[in-house]
Amino acid sequence: MFDYETIRLIWWVFIGVVAIAFAVTEGFDFGVSALLPFIGKTDVERRVVINTVGATWEGNQVWLVLLGGAVFAIWPAVYATLFSGLYVAMLLVLFALFFRPAGFDYRSKIEDPRWRNAWDWCLFLGGTLPPILLGVLVGNLLLGLPFHLDQDLRPFYDGSFFALLHPFALLCGFAGLLLTLFHGALFLKWRSEGAIHQRATAAVAALGPLLLVALAVITAWVFLAIERPEITQMAATDAPSNPMHKSVIAHGAGWLQHFRSHSWMWLAPAAGFGGIFLAWKLGAGDSRMAAFWASALGIAGIGLTVGFGLFPFLLISKTDPRSSLTLWDASSSHTTLLLAFWITVVFLPIVLLYTRFVYRVIWGSVTEQAVLKDSHTLY
Repeated sequence: MFDYETIRLIWWVFIGVVAIAFAVTEGFDFGVSALLPFIGKTDVERRVVINTVGATWEGNQVWLVLLGGAVFAIWPAVYATLFSGLYVAMLLVLFALFFRPAGFDYRSKIEDPRWRNAWDWCLFLGGTLPPILLGVLVGNLLLGLPFHLDQDLRPFYDGSFFALLHPFALLCGFAGLLLTLFHGALFLKWRSEGAIHQRATAAVAALGPLLLVALAVITAWVFLAIERPEITQMAATDAPSNPMHKSVIAHGAGWLQHFRSHSWMWLAPAAGFGGIFLAWKLGAGDSRMAAFWASALGIAGIGLTVGFGLFPFLLISKTDPRSSLTLWDASSSHTTLLLAFWITVVFLPIVLLYTRFVYRVIWGSVTEQAVLKDSHTLY
């Protein structure tokens, strides 16, 4: 039904949508967890904060599993290069995520304040470290990673973990944390009342300007100071995957020229900045739902900006530009892409409908009275 070129592009869109869904849903989970010790002043207040995401955090985390599985099936060369070269960084993300299920499930099992306070800080770490590390990863995707492919297409990583801690990548990690804190504060404001609602509103008002400044600095840095490779010759976009069948120069026209050449791409950064700005202005006032969805639009715009900027690259090699991986030469076979497509078409709508049902059932403000009433069934 779809030729090889078309199905490759469809999967680029699909995986981009999954990545944005993960950022939007898991983003407010991370943010709420990171804000927990600061917005919840008493044990009951902290239980209220936890239960705003208590019924959905596991489902939201499935987007990360789906993202990893999709990359493995659709772009195996990307999966092999990324997860082998960045093994230490990926393990740190995984270990940081361990704090969350343990913290959610064990925190309220014992009433000892020391026990609960310890798990509160574990939840804080589980909400703080992953967005920082994932932000650093995004920064390095824009900078390019030090890897090369040999004649048998085996990836070899030429760098080290500490080489990933480039100032630009660290700034992206800081922005990733700010983004999740801002998004989480908006979600917490939407689903809480009283003192927690007021503190969340104050957090939104304080975090909004910091986030906008960080995003502006990152954008200027990318457009003005980071080189973007350029493909000068490539096999047909429907040819069998082989990343070495292309010619790439290390210093191309640049990120700014890339967007200028495709003027419609400017809609993505406009949505990113516009959504975050609108969420800040609305969230600092009385708005709940509109402010949160404006933030979601901003996150989608940021994700699209990264995707459009990299296109058609998936991984850029800064040590051997020819080894850079693109969606045209790093995908699985045509048959695999078609089979995965039809599986997705059948099951993804079911997942979305179920997710919508769950949110509809559990929706509403979480109050201290509700937590005390159902003390043994809620977190």
